[in-house]
Amino acid sequence: MDIKQAIITGIVQGLTEFLPISSSGHLVLTSSIYKFVTGQPLSSGGSEEVFFDIMLHVGTLLAVLIYFRHDIVKLSGTFYSAWKDGSIKTDPEAKIPFYIAIGTMATVAIALPLKSQFESLIHNPSAVGLILIFTGTLLFSTEYISQKFKKRDTLIGWKRAIIIGLAQGLAVAPGLSRSGTTIAAGLASGLDRVTCARYSFLLSIPIILMVAIFHSFELSLIGGFAGFNWTAILAGTLVSSLVGYYCIKYFIIFISKNRLNIFAVYCCVVGLAMAVFFSLH
Repeated sequence: MDIKQAIITGIVQGLTEFLPISSSGHLVLTSSIYKFVTGQPLSSGGSEEVFFDIMLHVGTLLAVLIYFRHDIVKLSGTFYSAWKDGSIKTDPEAKIPFYIAIGTMATVAIALPLKSQFESLIHNPSAVGLILIFTGTLLFSTEYISQKFKKRDTLIGWKRAIIIGLAQGLAVAPGLSRSGTTIAAGLASGLDRVTCARYSFLLSIPIILMVAIFHSFELSLIGGFAGFNWTAILAGTLVSSLVGYYCIKYFIIFISKNRLNIFAVYCCVVGLAMAVFFSLH
């Protein structure tokens, strides 16, 4: 891996982690195109590529933490105060950390059994393309369903927290957008658009952190860090964080006024192109 590839991949991760177009699918696409152009087998990459993908997600995690730093501090303080004085049952804001915990448990419950089944797909861009088409179809369907709600709710509730958490768990499949599935689940249940996006991004914090720690520990046990290009890895991580920060900022503005149909079309077009091109090569 060289710095140029790392920076390009970092830009892709920063853009696609928060837009509902699947960062995992685009990382597979970027990596597969690079390998195709350089004549490498699609199955090449090994532990360095896996760790680099983890670090790119850590970069976008930093973007979430920095962008929502005031929200996180406020939510933590509100939760602690409400828990201390017994008002947590009547304070919607104080319950958000609780809903994030519920959503994370739902994510783990569905992601763990499916993880091994989908891991091999990172070397199968044709299949990932088909899943990306499914993401586009899901976004279209959600916008159609969500039109029935004349008034949208801003209260998450434990039932919605579980539903959105389960949706996030399904996104273990490369090509199925994490932000897309979580926002779609929220919209389909009648949640306000900005509330969906905000909760989706906050919900990503514990799961990305858990995955990063688990895989890093797993690699350390087998001595998988030897020979890594740390300069390239750190460069890609910083770029993904910077791009991700501004992507969050402008996507929240966008979703407050617009539907997701443009992303649905994009996913279908790119997914079809991936499926056709790599099935022929």
